Amino acid sequence: MIPLQFVADFLIDAGLGEAIASPLGSLITFLLVFAILYWGGKSVVLPMVSRVLRKRGLDEHARTPIRKMVAVLVLFAAIAVAFGMAGYGNFLTSLATIAAAATLAIGFALQDVIANFVAGVFIYTDKPFRIGDWIEWDGNAGVVEDISLRVTRVRTFDNELLTVPNSNLTDGVIKNPVAKEQLRLQFLFGIGYDDDIDKATEIIIDEAEKHDEILDDPAPSVRLTELGDSSVGLKSRVWIDEPGRGDFVKTKGEYVKAVKERFDEEGINIPYPNRTIGGSLDLDGFEAVANADE
Repeated sequence: MIPLQFVADFLIDAGLGEAIASPLGSLITFLLVFAILYWGGKSVVLPMVSRVLRKRGLDEHARTPIRKMVAVLVLFAAIAVAFGMAGYGNFLTSLATIAAAATLAIGFALQDVIANFVAGVFIYTDKPFRIGDWIEWDGNAGVVEDISLRVTRVRTFDNELLTVPNSNLTDGVIKNPVAKEQLRLQFLFGIGYDDDIDKATEIIIDEAEKHDEILDDPAPSVRLTELGDSSVGLKSRVWIDEPGRGDFVKTKGEYVKAVKERFDEEGINIPYPNRTIGGSLDLDGFEAVANADE
């Protein structure tokens, strides 16, 4: 209470009455103590926590929510100490009284916020994805730019920013194609029924082995998987290393183009879908109609 008594005595000496000096001194004491503790805590505690987290080797997506939680704790501690130093009584007791009266209303209002917060904790602990990963969910896809305790921000491949509640990412299925070091690409090549299947298979494998971004181990493979209405389907399976969205699209496009050009050179046909329409046209009475028109 020394700061409060000092401020109150100063105000009284300045000519203010005790009735005004006492509440005004409490307010000034609260603001001064809060400002000193809060800004001092942010200047000292937060940098120290950041250094510790970096030394522990935590990823950026893990360090960010922890720093935010520490900032909230610093704010809470500054308010609690300033509350007591200003002579307002025990901050925790007062807070408990207020919280008891508002718990029901706040509980209903914050259901979604709490659900997203818990989901954010699960994302932090389970690590289904990291900042910089390419993810897909519910028909959406993009690269993760930020993970907080409430929302995750994803940049789509059309350069749109999606702000996704964390609960949406923990309640459903998320595809993370770049979670592992290698990614398998598949493409179905269709050739004509009269074409040489072995020759087409050899070309598909050969072009995969020529491409610098396609791995030799696991080795490329081709399987006959489909006998369509107008084509024979040969499914190619190849692997790339350290995949990213750009690498995936670029490598797949170059590979398919190379196979298509080799097919053209070797006379292997990639047939268009075709349909045979059957039936007959009844021309009875057509001549009579034509004569009547004349």
